[in-house]
Amino acid sequence: MKLKKYGIPLVAVILLCALDQITKRLAVHFLMGKSPVVLWDGVFELQYVENRGAAFGIFQNQQIIFYILTLVIAALLLWFYSKIPEERKYLLLKIPVIVCFAGAIGNFIDRVAHGYVVDFFYFKLIDFPVFNVADIYITCSAVLFLILFFFKYKEDDFKFLSRKKEAAPSAGEEKNHDL
Repeated sequence: MKLKKYGIPLVAVILLCALDQITKRLAVHFLMGKSPVVLWDGVFELQYVENRGAAFGIFQNQQIIFYILTLVIAALLLWFYSKIPEERKYLLLKIPVIVCFAGAIGNFIDRVAHGYVVDFFYFKLIDFPVFNVADIYITCSAVLFLILFFFKYKEDDFKFLSRKKEAAPSAGEEKNHDL
């Protein structure tokens, strides 16, 4: 049971982080110090950027904030994931948690290793800030979670967050089933 609940998601996080890190290493190798690679003229290009801040360039060079924030968010995601019941109806809820966790860890790896995050996707048409695969994970998982929250699950479906897990009865002890 623990393998299914935690082993498979752990493998997913590792694979997602690996994909993120591979794409960032490719960006370093093929894009750093070079002109952007135009994939669709005036619309989309690959451009190497070292992001020392957060989304949209806020909090530049405030790495300690990102370390703390990432650890807090990762802890909250792990706590939330541990509370999700093993019922089939909650399977979709696990996906954005796993993907968001992988995105947070992917960018955290860059911050710890380099002091910045490697970004390389650029939508020139709308001058959207340059981003990376981990950012896609975080954004898509947030959107999926909101869709699930507003359209699939009801408020009652989240009661598991306030419930305490019942302790299993010890040997020779039976639960009282009286009404």
